[in-house]
Amino acid sequence: MSRHNRVAGPLAVALATSLVLGACGAGGRDDSEDGDGSTGAPDPGVTDDSVTIGGTFPLTGVAAPGYSEIPTGAQAYFDYVNEAGGVHGRTIDYIVKDDAYNPTNTSTVTNELVLQDEVFATVGSLGTPTQASVADYLNDEGVPQLMVSSGSLQWGDDVEARPLTFGWQPDYESEGKIIGQWVAENMPDARVGLFLQDDDLGEDAEKGVRQFVDDQIVAVERYTSGNTDVAPQVTGLQAEKVDLVLAFNTPSYTALSQLVALKTGFTPTWFYANIGSDPALVGSLLERFSEGAVAGDSAALDGVMTSEYIPGIDSTDDPWVQLWQEVWDAHGGEGELTNYRIYGMSQAYAFVQALEAAGEDLTREGLVAAIEEGGADWEGPQLAPFRYSADSHMGIAGMRLVELQGGVGEPLTDVLVTDIGDAEITTDDSGQADDAPPEGGVPTS
Repeated sequence: MSRHNRVAGPLAVALATSLVLGACGAGGRDDSEDGDGSTGAPDPGVTDDSVTIGGTFPLTGVAAPGYSEIPTGAQAYFDYVNEAGGVHGRTIDYIVKDDAYNPTNTSTVTNELVLQDEVFATVGSLGTPTQASVADYLNDEGVPQLMVSSGSLQWGDDVEARPLTFGWQPDYESEGKIIGQWVAENMPDARVGLFLQDDDLGEDAEKGVRQFVDDQIVAVERYTSGNTDVAPQVTGLQAEKVDLVLAFNTPSYTALSQLVALKTGFTPTWFYANIGSDPALVGSLLERFSEGAVAGDSAALDGVMTSEYIPGIDSTDDPWVQLWQEVWDAHGGEGELTNYRIYGMSQAYAFVQALEAAGEDLTREGLVAAIEEGGADWEGPQLAPFRYSADSHMGIAGMRLVELQGGVGEPLTDVLVTDIGDAEITTDDSGQADDAPPEGGVPTS
């Protein structure tokens, strides 16, 4: 069975270096409009034969391992589309800026994208604190902030406040709900402990989990990203005789928590959130952090439970993964196809769908309208539908729960879908998980 990508999220991994792992300006609307309300000129970043977009990512610094590969996957797919003639005759020019996962840097390089590079939109930019630092600015400037690489609720739950911001991946609250329901139904006697990143990742996930297992939770431990000593948190869980840990954290803290557990003889069942459970990355981090004492292979997470929402590199028979391999072989740079590159390609595919739906007369307003009006019905590699509408800019609606064995996810559930708040969890009946790529690998209307 297939394992699926586990990336992105708040990604607040500002660890120590030892954990290498203008007003309207050029981006805004021109105030001099024609009588019909139009400017009479194309939006920034749009010409007859190209559209320029941008994104910010940690290409350097402690958050770079893994996450820096996301834009390389997106670039490969955009090159693939451009080779096929682009979208409505326009090639996609993709400008990537390094923010080193520092919100101050994000603000600076986002200003450059808007004011100097005059991008049409930002696409896939990564991180909760980083993108939160520029969300209001982009909306004020009229620049769509599309498909943010994070599961924070703020990318889609308040369309009125941020009408140009869209999420992409499942949100943390919904993931917490789906995990919490499974635990309540399958492990009702478990003594549950929560291991949480002390920011909106942990806060949103805990909100979802507690809807179902509030009375089973006997301990809650939070860590501050950047503090590499999680021994107090793990031993705190151990002291409360926790036998099931629900962990919502980034990959470095999966490795750190596993190492502490190995040292102390703490052997609960572990359920890690999607973003913290990529076996290849966590395995390499375990080997690095343990200085070789722990083997750095995918089997290091055997028995761990997690979730998945797009097909990953182990799913060699999946038609989407076969397409991504073809794309990477033809247009990729150094290195192999990874789950992070697949994540970037999957986002890029969704953006190409948005461009296609927006039509030949490309405007920012038209693009946003196209996503709101048709995004919930888009085909693609995602296992569950998007929730896009005029009232919600939330991303993928659900996921499947799996148990990892040898780096492969063995399904525990069907694809389950839900929404934030008290929305019911149901088995997805949309057929989304059965989608296959169109002939030629490029979406058309």
